[in-house]
Amino acid sequence: MPPEYAARGHFSVKSDVFSYGVIVLEIVSGKKNREFSDPETNNNLLGHAWRLWTEERALELLDELIGEQCLESEVARCIQVGLLCVQQRPNDRPDMSSVVLMLNGEKSLPKPKVPGFYTESDVTTETNSSSENHTLCSVNELSITMIDAR
Repeated sequence: MPPEYAARGHFSVKSDVFSYGVIVLEIVSGKKNREFSDPETNNNLLGHAWRLWTEERALELLDELIGEQCLESEVARCIQVGLLCVQQRPNDRPDMSSVVLMLNGEKSLPKPKVPGFYTESDVTTETNSSSENHTLCSVNELSITMIDAR
């Protein structure tokens, strides 16, 4: 489900492009976005693919079962196209006719931007130092809100 639909109920032709990009990344990786959690960062499949892409390790996303049966250049192209399709803003996503041309190698590939629903959960030194300044209101991390009438 594209971010604009999940957040505001807006649906467009670019919503289908987002879904297609998710499917491309699921096929390449052999994993489902909804069930995947990156063991290092707890990112979903889109966040994991994005992290590998930015670290120039995108081919690590490839499912081991199909790794020997395909060309690395084609896998890299599919991953890049998948990431282009799942960009946060609908205007940044290509239309499906461009996707077809990109997958066929007939169109150059721009650099993808951050995917939708991506939240960086890597713990960095900066995050650690800022979180140490906050105090927890509850030791057991449970919060209960009770609503009373006037």
